[in-house]
Amino acid sequence: MQPVAVDELQKRGISTEYALELLTKMMQIRAFEEKAEELFALGRVHGTMHLSIGQEASAVGLSSALDSRDYLLNTHRGHGHCLAWYGSSPDLMMAEFMGKEAGYCRGRGGSMHIANVDTNNLGANGIVGGGLPISVGVGLTIKLRKTDQVAVAVFGDGGANTGAFHESVNMASIWKLPVIYFCENNQYAMSMAFQRAFNIEHISDRAVGYGIKGITVDGNDLLQVHDAAVEAVARARAGEGPTLIESVTYRWKGHSKSDKQAYRTRDEVKEWQEKDPIRRFSAFLGMSDAERDDMQAKARQRIEEAVTFSENSPEPDVAHIMEGVYA
Repeated sequence: MQPVAVDELQKRGISTEYALELLTKMMQIRAFEEKAEELFALGRVHGTMHLSIGQEASAVGLSSALDSRDYLLNTHRGHGHCLAWYGSSPDLMMAEFMGKEAGYCRGRGGSMHIANVDTNNLGANGIVGGGLPISVGVGLTIKLRKTDQVAVAVFGDGGANTGAFHESVNMASIWKLPVIYFCENNQYAMSMAFQRAFNIEHISDRAVGYGIKGITVDGNDLLQVHDAAVEAVARARAGEGPTLIESVTYRWKGHSKSDKQAYRTRDEVKEWQEKDPIRRFSAFLGMSDAERDDMQAKARQRIEEAVTFSENSPEPDVAHIMEGVYA
């Protein structure tokens, strides 16, 4: 490992072993989503899905600053955040994605609604910005119980232009709730470019209007995301209220499987692919191409094992289809 990398990691209290774990997580997320795309094309899964290929450092950098005490409120483009969350299992993730009984939600959640309450992963949300108002309730619960937990709400740049964003951040601000608002600005809300939807340079600039801390980071740089999240967690645990983090990144794939991507050029996508967070972090660690390729092969093999686990898992029993349905 390069001396500069060792020094930078030591400053953050990150061991060499943990840095490799973080890289492995990014690679497994990439492999999971590439496999998910393949399974969808083969007709092995139904509905739709939203891939976050290219955004892996954003998810892993965030989760690296949190621990088993804390809560996650995920976005519909949330495979990466779910896999990066502590205690996650690629087997149970894949089983849920494929609609199997062994999945996290017994096959009822699918791609957009994966949750694991046992590890405080309160679930993804198909509503744009849907986790934002829920975060206020979670944050208020933490404050009333007087624990040192933190809730993080993940949403996209499109979610930052919903009424729920303003209402939630304002309420969390005046009550000084321990919530991190983590905006993944991947440049497009469906087909709406960030530059056309905002009249400010950074989404984090909006924090000023609520009297809270706002930070913009390179979302393809794992350590930048980690540092911002560590600072936000410290503020929240100290009772200093919420932080708005803008993680500037890019989704290599379309909004969903039905997206023809007529709103952007191939050159633009290629330009962002040159900023591949996996290659950047492996290069920072001083890994050779061969070492990186070997790690990626192992990550792909791990996801193949998850597929095998899912294929051997039973389908949900239609006799229990109404369980968990409330009226």
